[in-house]
Amino acid sequence: MSDAMTWVALFGLAGISVLTRSFFMIGEKPLPIPDWLRELLKVAPLAALVAVVAPEIFMTQGQVITTWQDARWPAAVAATLYFFWRKDILGTILVGMAVMLPLKLGLGW
Repeated sequence: MSDAMTWVALFGLAGISVLTRSFFMIGEKPLPIPDWLRELLKVAPLAALVAVVAPEIFMTQGQVITTWQDARWPAAVAATLYFFWRKDILGTILVGMAVMLPLKLGLGW
């Protein structure tokens, strides 16, 4: 792909992004959204997060992990327990990494 085509693609994607996001601000009155759709939109971020995180915990190289000696499992359990105890996102990430790094670097899991 040439430099010109790269710039055309970048500006085109930026334009499409601005256009689609501005549809909500163009109208004078809010768009009517059905109640069932409003309820589904409340859980959409959680569903997207699970869709990204779950394969990272349960799969490697496209295959389901079959051994317990994987540093991601104890780290996920420890992070989950910490989150339910303290309800702190930053602490959850730090606890997960504090469990995973020694297992991965120290034991070679």
